Amino acid sequence: MKLDILVMAAHPDDAELGCSGTICSHIAQGKKVGIIDFTRGELGTRGTPEIRLAESAEATKILGVHARENLGFRDGFFVNDEEHLMKLIRVIRRYQPEIVLANAPFDRHPDHIKGCELAVDACFKSGLRMIETFEDDGTQQKEWRPKNVYHYIQDRFISPDFVVDISNFWDKKEASIRAFRSQFYDPTSADPESYLSSPAFLKFVEARNREMGHAIGVEFGEGFTSYKKLGVKDLGSLM
Repeated sequence: MKLDILVMAAHPDDAELGCSGTICSHIAQGKKVGIIDFTRGELGTRGTPEIRLAESAEATKILGVHARENLGFRDGFFVNDEEHLMKLIRVIRRYQPEIVLANAPFDRHPDHIKGCELAVDACFKSGLRMIETFEDDGTQQKEWRPKNVYHYIQDRFISPDFVVDISNFWDKKEASIRAFRSQFYDPTSADPESYLSSPAFLKFVEARNREMGHAIGVEFGEGFTSYKKLGVKDLGSLM
């Protein structure tokens, strides 16, 4: 299946927290969107990998994405090396996305930074025809390089290069985040407290999205950064 947008995420719930409003917005426009989770989040303080995968499946249904895979990289220990790159290149060539949305280049969690670097490297190398990859049935894949790679903003504030209006999709974004119920505030949970489980954390997520929306004159927004300069053909299309 060819996708218009492929979201890459170091952990299950990164995509939901970082850019699920943008995902919903583009699906509503008829775009095909998929998510690739690098790890199962097995080092998370709360829940289990099995619970996280079940929660991810629930969030996937809420968002209505067209494809979602988990690459099973080791949470906390995956690196940007040949083995990991080749697995990600196979995925890029399989789905042939025009746009990739990836982790933030600077953030609280080191995996987010590594995920950003791995995504950027794989998107470039996926376009090199001398790197050979194959589907499971042995069919050789054709080289493919996404036209653009953008990075969603996560825990640490980064000034965005552009902001997507997600005002009509905030409720669906919030529902997809809350699907990961083991990770967030639950007064009945016996799991240890974590950075995410504070009742203030989801309020912070809402405040961040309101702040981004306020910057462009709407209720809710999601900010993104780009390594390359953005070009505009029609000034009238800018908000």
